[in-house]
Amino acid sequence: MDGELKLREGLIVHVVLAGAPGAIVGYRAIKNGDVIDVDRPGGYAAADFWEPIRARADKRLILDPDEFYILASREKLQIPSDLAAEMAPIDPAIGEFRVHYAGFFDPGFGHGPEGVPSARAVLEVRSRDVPFLIEDGQPVGRLIFEALAGAADELYGASATSNYQGQGLKLSKHFRDFSES
Repeated sequence: MDGELKLREGLIVHVVLAGAPGAIVGYRAIKNGDVIDVDRPGGYAAADFWEPIRARADKRLILDPDEFYILASREKLQIPSDLAAEMAPIDPAIGEFRVHYAGFFDPGFGHGPEGVPSARAVLEVRSRDVPFLIEDGQPVGRLIFEALAGAADELYGASATSNYQGQGLKLSKHFRDFSES
């Protein structure tokens, strides 16, 4: 994690929306995209399924109701070998949006060289019913940790090629980067 550790029934995760002018800070799913065959990694042009969201000077984003977004955490994470984690809502009272669709983190996720955290959480986000304004650095979720019976025999991404170890903002392995589309 970057900076001071802050816990509130878990580790608070913040969204990053800041970036150089024009930098991609997220993606919005294109409605009614085609069916994806999960057995075809790299088989789809990202532009056929996703619209890039570019950094704005005000570092804000309005989530449109029932749209699906991919964003990233501000924090770089590293899950210890004796823990697993799950992304959970930060607080249902802050509004009707969800950020924890695919929020499981295996032991060793984000383990970088010399023990330095190397991966950001990719956030799958959806607002319900009404538009929802989020700002750079806003708390959007929390990691709830579960102790394992012991340290994992093998850490996530340690021996096999992992599509998500060391990740930043990233679409799933099924999509080619926009530059390759």
